Amino acid sequence: MMGIHRRAFLAGLAGLGLPLPLHAQVARERLRLPLIVLDPGHGGADPGAIGPGGTQEKRITLPLALELKRVLEAGGRCRVALTRSRDVFVPLSRRVALAREREAVLLLSIHADAMPPGQSQLLRGASVYTLSETATDPLAAALARRENLADRAGGLRLPSVSPEVQRILLSLMRQETRAGSERLARLTVNALDGDVPLLSQPLRRAQFVVLKAPDVPSALVECGFLSNPAEEALLKRPQHRAKIAAALAEAVHGFIGRRVAA
Repeated sequence: MMGIHRRAFLAGLAGLGLPLPLHAQVARERLRLPLIVLDPGHGGADPGAIGPGGTQEKRITLPLALELKRVLEAGGRCRVALTRSRDVFVPLSRRVALAREREAVLLLSIHADAMPPGQSQLLRGASVYTLSETATDPLAAALARRENLADRAGGLRLPSVSPEVQRILLSLMRQETRAGSERLARLTVNALDGDVPLLSQPLRRAQFVVLKAPDVPSALVECGFLSNPAEEALLKRPQHRAKIAAALAEAVHGFIGRRVAA
């Protein structure tokens, strides 16, 4: 009994009030868990930032996201999907679309920063970004420009209603999403603090394409500066990435815990 026939059979049992097989009950309960989308930055032909030792950002973000996925799934409180699970290029618009299509409760984009050549390579520390039309400072604006070079965001689909109603719906949607994004960012900074070095102003804002889903709370985590040789060495260590993943999992659990309680 495969495919649609199996699903129809299980649905029929449920409709008759008959008990479902245990594995089917587990699968149904799992589908009720909130979905978290993790976005390992860059990939494929896009290496992202490159450290003085040759470390590519894409080779830091993917194993970190996989470790975070493992920790979250072990917790049993959410489902997890990745925008990429191997070294491939995924357009920024597709990353956003995946989170929206799957009706994720949050999107967490994982990156590692770098200062441009000619600027101080001593800057270090993690930071967390939310979407804003106005950047926190020139550093945030420059980072967003670099990250957004990959491609442009796709169009936004809204219900077939009048333009005036569309504007109202979009405004309400964005207000709620912005509040959720800010809460997610604060939880993330608090979870990282003490375990991972942070920038002096770790909660930041910039116009990132990957954060533009109007209906999915989103944050972008810069886990450190690959341009700093000491931090590059740290980010290459599985133990350090596991520490970051544990802190990010704490933030995610805090976010979905409050969401379920509400």
